[in-house]
Order: sequence, then C-alpha cells, then structure tokens
Amino acid sequence: MTTLQECRTRDAQDPLRSLRDHFSLPEGVIYLDGNSLGALPRATPARVAQVVQQEWGQDLITSWNKAGWVSLPQRLGNQFAPWIGAGPDQVVFTDTTSVNLYKVLSAAARVARADHPGRTQLVSERSNFPTDLYIAQSVCQEYGLELVLVEPEEIATRLTPQVAVLLLTHVNYRTGAMHDMAAVTAQAHAHGILCVWDLCHSAGAVPVHLLDANADYAVGCSYKYLNGGPGAPAFVWVHPRLADRPGATFAQPLSGWFGHAAPFAFTPDYQPAPGIARYLCGTQPIVSLSALQCGLDIFTAAEPLGGMAALRAKSLALTDLFIALVEEHCAGHGLELATPRDHAARGSQVCLTRGEGLGVQGVGSGAYAIVQALIARGVVGDFRKGDGGKHLDILRFGFTPLYVGFEDVWNAVQHLRQVLESGEWRKPEFNHLNAVT
Repeated sequence: MTTLQECRTRDAQDPLRSLRDHFSLPEGVIYLDGNSLGALPRATPARVAQVVQQEWGQDLITSWNKAGWVSLPQRLGNQFAPWIGAGPDQVVFTDTTSVNLYKVLSAAARVARADHPGRTQLVSERSNFPTDLYIAQSVCQEYGLELVLVEPEEIATRLTPQVAVLLLTHVNYRTGAMHDMAAVTAQAHAHGILCVWDLCHSAGAVPVHLLDANADYAVGCSYKYLNGGPGAPAFVWVHPRLADRPGATFAQPLSGWFGHAAPFAFTPDYQPAPGIARYLCGTQPIVSLSALQCGLDIFTAAEPLGGMAALRAKSLALTDLFIALVEEHCAGHGLELATPRDHAARGSQVCLTRGEGLGVQGVGSGAYAIVQALIARGVVGDFRKGDGGKHLDILRFGFTPLYVGFEDVWNAVQHLRQVLESGEWRKPEFNHLNAVT
C-alpha cells in the first residue's frame, strides 16, 4: 500500500522535478487535463508581450526579417522534430490539426490514385477523434473513396487491396490505448496502403519514431502536451520520399502563397516549395507561434535531464500509481479501468468508466457530475460522453510528466474517494451540462 510520504519521497527524487518551475500553475489546483490543454509556461506572457509591443509595435513589418518571423514555422519544426523521430527540415508548425489533416489526407489520396487507381477505401478507427472522421468524410467525398470505420481489433484483417489510406490516432483520445506504430505501418505497407498518423495525444508525452516506423504522414496539435496555448498552431510531417515527390499533382491542395517555392516573386502560377515547406498555406500566426516556442523551450530544457526516455518513465510511473490508488481507495463505486495496463499499449492518460444506471435517480453514469465535483475541489480532469452502446462515459485524467507529481496523484485520488463516498457529485450544480465538457 503506497503512502503519502512515499509519494513525497518519489517527488523529491524525481530527476524532472525542476521542470515544474517552468510553469505557472494555480495554487491549490491539481491539473490532470494537460491532454486537453497544457499548462501556461511562465515565459509565455513576457514573450507574447515582446512580440506585440516590440516586434509588432515598434519594428512593425521589418520583423518579418529582423525578428525572423518568416522562418518561424520551420525553426519550431526543427526544434521539435527529434521528439517525434523526424529529421531536419521535415516538420513545420502551421494551421490547425484539422486543416493539416485535410492537407495530408488529400495528398495521400492523390498518391494512392496515381499508384493504385483501383483502390476505393479509406479505413479509420470507429472511435477515432471526431474531427479526424469529419475531415476524412470530406476527403472521401472529394476523391471518390468510401470511409470504412472499424474497431481496433479489426484493423489487421481490414487491410485489403481495396484500401488506399489508413488513418489512425496513435493514442486514442477516449481510452489512452496506444497503437504499435511500426507494426501497424508495416502491415499497411505490405498491402500497398499509405499510413496517416494523428499524434495529438502522443507528441511530447510518449516516444514517437516516425522515420524508424517508416510512416507516411503525421499531424498533431501543440496545445496539449506541448503547452502552446489554446488554439496554438499544429504541426505536419511528411516522409521525404513523399514530400519531395516531383510535380504539383502530389502537393497538398491548399496552395497558398507561403507554400510557394518563391512567395515574394509574386508570380501568378503556383509552384510548390520543396519538401515540407509546401505544406504551409497562408500568412503565419506569428503571435501564436511565438507563444508556442515557450512550450517547446521546456522540452529543450528536458533534454539534459533524460529527454523523452525520462518523460516516458515518469509518465508510466504516474499512471501506474493512479491506477493502483483508484483500485485501492475507490473500490465499490462502479469505476472500471478503460486504459490498457500494458505499458506498451498505454499513452499518458488514465480513463475510467462508470456503468449506466449509477447516475442521479438511476439515469446515466454520473461520470460527468463526478468530474465536475472534482473540478470544484481543484482537481481538473475532463469527461467524454459515451455512445450508449459499446463506448461508455469516460472520466479522463491526463498526466503531463513535465509538471504533474506523485503527491498530486495521491491527493487527486483522495478527492475522488471523498466525492464518491460523500455523494457530493449528486448536487444539482454538478449535474448541469456545460458547453465544454
């Protein structure tokens, strides 16, 4: 049985402990929602002020050259590329995940149409994040493909010669289950299928090796584990064998001027830039990109402390502890573990389900109200609604090893136990559904 003192000892011995000082965390809050929105880096407000007041306010348009605004998407991409197993000049931060996903899915559809014109299917996971499925629906309509949704255990058997593209999220947003990227990509390639990976719930939290896995395309957001701020620009990566494929036919469809080979030549015809630069589109969001750099700088600070190997070890230790304490202290309240116990199959979050009929007056699961009661106590997680069938309501807790500690885990579970035992989650104010859950 783990004690509070043991958790404090583990925090004192944590080689990553100093990274917590890089964040501005509210007093009395245990923040377990970094898998939805990362915490604020302490450096961000001053950096944003500098961009607004000096670079924009004083230096005006000269900052495109003087402050290096024009190359910021590529510089940030190079800074973060090693953390996802990518090479130099293979990543750019730009646009949103949804927009970038549209770019790479369209590019993949174009390549598949050229190389395998008879293929008719785009396969994805039924429980993939909805925006991925919405974008996939749009691309399928545009390129004459059928969107086929499968359960994770069905993926291997559904990789047939009819499939053009496979779209998967590396770590599932609902359960925290993680695919074996290298194995799945190899299976897909054996059938001539292109692989597109969404890294929103894995970039900065779990090891990713895009080049080693021989992946084809990848996108991901930066407002979760990368701590770039709400709506921060996402990133896009394309394997060099595809990014440098000659001809505009295989370029992404949003042919904006920042993706042009010579944007300031102002020619009337579009010529795509070489490599990943062609995945840029319009004028870049400089204030947001500058804020993001503060989040990425913390990863640079983590490199001499053990880098991703140290972050992953701590993530697994935190999630192991949370699972053990919940099962030890919260038994008998209908909670079940939805996240894999196997380290190789787990991201950096723990998801709990609660059966239907356990909610207020026997309706629903009570999961939403439990999360709201925890938030009122200063323990911030989030809720994901089930579908009334196989997928149950989820209480979701993210563990960002940059700033979450072992004592945080202990205290969070004690609050959860108290909420369940006291029944305070039944209060009306916790059962009012907010717009954002």
